[in-house]
Parts: sequence; structure tokens; C-alpha cells
Amino acid sequence: MRSPDLLNHRQTQSPKHQRESKDLPMLKLYGGARSRASIDQWYLEEISLPYEFVMLDMAAGEHRQPDFLAINPIGKVPAIVDGELKLWESGAILLYLAEKYGEPEASLATRALWAQWVVFANATLGPGLFMEEIRAKEEVRLLTPINHQLENSEYFLGETFGVVDVAVGSYLAYAQIMVSMDFSDYPAIARYLKDIYSRPAFQKTIGAR
Repeated sequence: MRSPDLLNHRQTQSPKHQRESKDLPMLKLYGGARSRASIDQWYLEEISLPYEFVMLDMAAGEHRQPDFLAINPIGKVPAIVDGELKLWESGAILLYLAEKYGEPEASLATRALWAQWVVFANATLGPGLFMEEIRAKEEVRLLTPINHQLENSEYFLGETFGVVDVAVGSYLAYAQIMVSMDFSDYPAIARYLKDIYSRPAFQKTIGAR
């Protein structure tokens, strides 16, 4: 099979902004259908950062072609190219985007909290909610403290939406959308998800899939 030219393959540009300089390459986000690239794309839309989305045909094996393996040798999405940087893993991408573009003035303590919640979302919350064999046991253990966190503030780290809300909120939304998880016993989470679903950036990305 011929290796596709991934750098020019089915790209879509965020319409919110034009490139500040024609000499600066636009950030590229590589993803596939029903992949965690939607999480990173949601955050890109939230911070209104110009980007190009490259949709790979995973069924055709485009993620295993040399052009993409030069970006991520593991051959998985999501991945980004931002200037000279090639970065993969959805959580690492979220943290990079937050630190460079979203809230570059954030303190070390705040960035540590970002990392805590992003790692929790990918390593603990995701498996706990989506692995059927452990879901019943993990649901109460995971959702009770999350509900308590959201009882005390509108968003995870206070009254302002941020990268942690994308990291954790995406898994909560996916749980309701994909496995019909019932959050009626967790009213703060239910309130939070209603807010999440109303956000234009969510509707354009995860909500559109």
C-alpha cells in the first residue's frame, strides 16, 4: 500500500483564527475516528488556538505508514507536531498545550495539579469506568470524591474552566454517551456535565462524534 502524504492528508483548519504569520507552521493534530484525539481537539477549541486536524484512516493502516511513524513510532493517535516538537499521548499533549498556550503563567503548584488530574483521568478514571469487569466496584470509589470536588466549585480547580476539566470531563462525558452511565446519584457531576455539554467547543468536537 502506498504511504500517504500525511502532512497534506484531509486537513481541517480551526476557523476561529487566521495564522499570525505565514512563516510559522500551524500546529497539526493527528487523530482517527473515535479516538482520544477528540480530547485534545476539544482543548484546542477551548483556547482558540489555530490548528490543522489530520484524520487518519486507521482501518486502512495509515497510522502504521512511515510518514506517521516518524511522528509517533508507536503508531497510535493522537499526536501533534508543533514546530520542531513531535508529541504523542493525549495527556502529555494536553499538558503541553496548557503550559505553552492555555495558561503559560500558571504556577508550579497549579501545573502539578494539572498533571495529577490528567494522569488520574487517563490511568485511573478511564479504565475504572470503561472496563466492564471492574466498573461496578470502581464506580462508587471514583465518582464519590469527584462529586464532592464539584460540590465545592463550578469546575475542578475553581470557578474557571481549564485543562483539568477537559481531561476529566471528557471521560465522564464518554461514560454517559458510550456506556449510558447514570449519574443521578452524583448530582454535582450531573450538573457539571450539563454545563460541559453546552460548551460550543465540546459540541464541535466530542459532542459531534
